[in-house]
Amino acid sequence: MGFFTKPIKTLDDLLLHLLQDIYYAEQQITKALPRMIEKSGDPAVRSAFEAHLRETETQIGRLEQAFRLHGSEAKGATCQAIDGIIKEANEVASDVDDPEVLQVALVGSAQAVEHYEIARYGTIIAIATQLGRTDIADALRPTLDEEKATDRKLSALAEERVNRQAAPVQEPV
Repeated sequence: MGFFTKPIKTLDDLLLHLLQDIYYAEQQITKALPRMIEKSGDPAVRSAFEAHLRETETQIGRLEQAFRLHGSEAKGATCQAIDGIIKEANEVASDVDDPEVLQVALVGSAQAVEHYEIARYGTIIAIATQLGRTDIADALRPTLDEEKATDRKLSALAEERVNRQAAPVQEPV
């Protein structure tokens, strides 16, 4: 059976597995974000992470609604992808000495999480739609929109602030 909690024989089985996967991932993200907030010395980065933590808690509620609509218990299935992304984020953050470079690393790690979430929610919504489960797709579409918006905000924060602050000043030639 590999990583799956039960054999996946149908598209509906896959839908349920992916819901369990992202549910686990969101739970892990709510555990990781406070550590990232604590490590962040930049007020704008800290604020972005705090906002995303609150948003993630709302997203978990939507996932629980999607499980109810599916007729299944809300439970997670270990997601090695998110575990790996979080592990790497922690390792990189612990290796960075420069506080400004740390902000770049933290934002980059947060974007890796966002990209995973965007991919997962997009897939879930597409499968739910294919199965005629527009109720599930509609319940999760706001979350996908929020994940994309958070990624755009993190990109802007990186490009307009933290990357510039971490870059060495270039002397004119």
